[in-house]
Amino acid sequence: MSAADNLALGRAWLAAFNAHDVDALVALYAERCTHTSPKIRHLHPETGGALRGKAALSAWWREANARLPGLRYECVALTADEARVFIEYLRHAPDEPPMPVAEVFDVADGQIVASRVYHG
Repeated sequence: MSAADNLALGRAWLAAFNAHDVDALVALYAERCTHTSPKIRHLHPETGGALRGKAALSAWWREANARLPGLRYECVALTADEARVFIEYLRHAPDEPPMPVAEVFDVADGQIVASRVYHG
């Protein structure tokens, strides 16, 4: 993928997330994807902070949308190269102060194969 293609992937990810469109969001991932996050580790310690596969991602984001219906990400910076997408955003959740977050996607064949969230 070109850097421009991966930038478009990052924009599509943000749009799907902020629309709470879990199906569109999960469609951006490869079937055997991984997703790691401190929030996952905190809320589901049995996972070690890592989810594997589209079904696990779908369940995670549906749960998050139900728990935090006003959750949205405000893009601060978005950059990409041929293999990765880097997003910095402010996480806005109901009754919480904005939290700065960085997220990195590894991309292969136009799909996210791994995503890693950094904050805290």
